[in-house]
Amino acid sequence: MAHLMSFLIAFSLIAFAPFCLCDKAKDGHLYPQFYDHSCPKAQQIVKSVVAKAVAKETRMAASLLRLHFHDCFVKGCDASLLLDSSGTIISEKRSNPNRNSARGFEVLDEIKSALEKECPQTVSCADLLALAARDSTVLTGGPSWEVPLGRRDSRDASLSGSNNNIPAPNNTFQTILTKFKLKGLDVVDLVALSGSHTIGDSRCTSFRQRLYNQSGNGQPDNTLDKSYAAQLRPRCPRSGGDQNLFFLDFVSPTKFDNAYYKNILASKGLLNSDQVLLTKNEASMELVKKYAENNKLFFKQFAKSMIKMGNITPLTGSKGEIRKHCRKVNK
Repeated sequence: MAHLMSFLIAFSLIAFAPFCLCDKAKDGHLYPQFYDHSCPKAQQIVKSVVAKAVAKETRMAASLLRLHFHDCFVKGCDASLLLDSSGTIISEKRSNPNRNSARGFEVLDEIKSALEKECPQTVSCADLLALAARDSTVLTGGPSWEVPLGRRDSRDASLSGSNNNIPAPNNTFQTILTKFKLKGLDVVDLVALSGSHTIGDSRCTSFRQRLYNQSGNGQPDNTLDKSYAAQLRPRCPRSGGDQNLFFLDFVSPTKFDNAYYKNILASKGLLNSDQVLLTKNEASMELVKKYAENNKLFFKQFAKSMIKMGNITPLTGSKGEIRKHCRKVNK
């Protein structure tokens, strides 16, 4: 009888072991199977809502992908970007990198609403951001990867962090690389993740300085192809038209591919932060050439770097919370 009881106890521990992993990430580490038992339809729900949004507006794929970047570079991947201003919180949506450009919040609201119906207060907003970024990449023809999960949501935001930590289009190469290194990312990650500019748009205000030299001598940026610059100027004048949109990759703007790197080699990278990958650093220049030649290599590294970026100081275990609504902290 004693042997039978020992067996039953041992069996029950083994049988229920997978369920014990649902509430907190193993040893604080994220893993793809995190919701397999607590919310098995989670990934399917995210993919379905994202697919509907991208079918309605192709640009939404780039917008959702960008939100994941802008979230992770501030305090880590904790969905702090999604919080609206309230009480003591000043929203990161007000920062220079996000104001008038960050979008897709309604899509994330729809995903969260569907997840709350399926499995209340189980899937974090930080995780759905990571999943939406992956699904957006795949839907536009890019690589897929298993998204490590188990992040929790922050209870605060950092406007100053958003203003200071996110790489800006007019930053020098060294400044951009430093911002990446501070997050544990290297030059390979920088060049690969910049490849997300193969989809989406940029505003005139983000690259105007390349068309009209701000130093006062009136000469345009000599690293920008002259004929390409001439095509851009009519809709991006010296003043006005700040919000006018331009394709980041004019060759295949809605397809996730390596045309972005080919554009850079032809001096047709739209943003200064794109073109400096070729002109300011030998290691990044070699990577641009490699990815321009080999789409498969770019896809492989992009997936690796996205997983690495998605692992920037996540909140796990009992840290943070699982928000009911992505725009506000729980009461």
